[in-house]
Amino acid sequence: MEKDQIILLEDRGLISIIGEDSKNFLQNIITNDIEKVSFTNTIFSALFTPQGKYLFEFFLIKVDDGYLLDCDYKFTSEIINYLSKFKLRSKVNLIDKSSEYVVGIITEDKFIELQKIENKKSKTINYRNSPIFIDPRNNKLGARILSSLEKLHLTIKKLNLNIIKKDVYYLKAHSLGIPVKGLENLKDQLFGLEANFEELQAIDFKKGCYVGQENTARMKLKNKLRRRLFPIKIGHKLNIGDELKYNKKVIGKILISEPLPFALIKLFDPDFLEFRNKEISVNNKQVQIKYDSILTNQS
Repeated sequence: MEKDQIILLEDRGLISIIGEDSKNFLQNIITNDIEKVSFTNTIFSALFTPQGKYLFEFFLIKVDDGYLLDCDYKFTSEIINYLSKFKLRSKVNLIDKSSEYVVGIITEDKFIELQKIENKKSKTINYRNSPIFIDPRNNKLGARILSSLEKLHLTIKKLNLNIIKKDVYYLKAHSLGIPVKGLENLKDQLFGLEANFEELQAIDFKKGCYVGQENTARMKLKNKLRRRLFPIKIGHKLNIGDELKYNKKVIGKILISEPLPFALIKLFDPDFLEFRNKEISVNNKQVQIKYDSILTNQS
């Protein structure tokens, strides 16, 4: 992706979370620290099951009347329903704003240029009344613009940007070990730490309690992480649940099969260092574990 290019993600869901109790409400549920969210900083976070397993992932952006939650469009209603269960008497309103926003992806270099234009150094800036933030998971994924489609097209024209295919973004994310498609297949299938949420800066271990915090903290403190999610390079079609084998021993299984596959891989028994560069097979066909992605994914 080049500096004068932009990708439009029209399959994103946007949820408005407003009300005088919205900050405390979110703090008690999400995996990251809501205190980090401001007009100058945006976070990546998640919702876990009480056992610490993956449910949903999203970005949280500060806006004038509260927060915007940027998620996969398929999960918008589910997330609203899930959060609503925790409202009780809290003064919080959850509103689906998906039809009012579109997400644009620009390069990190373009974002730096906009920082200079706005005379800002923060990781989240406001440009033409639209929040733009560097991707907190990995700055190599560029920056995200949240805007109405009409306003975004005016911004595209003003900045002389060219719209390119979304596949470029998906391939880049896959190369970095970050799944963005097929997330529904991860739900309740792995723990948050196995989904690399610590490396993706989605978990704050210093904040107070949240749903799934106890087991997540125990896994971290007692070093009980035994599997991790890795991208897989293939030349043939895979199916969800297909087993990865090394020396006829099962070392993992496919959780996301297409368009870009990911597998949950053992770290021990056998040791990951033993087989990471060796021949791995799925259905008697060779695949490659892209182990150097998430392991070196710090922004």
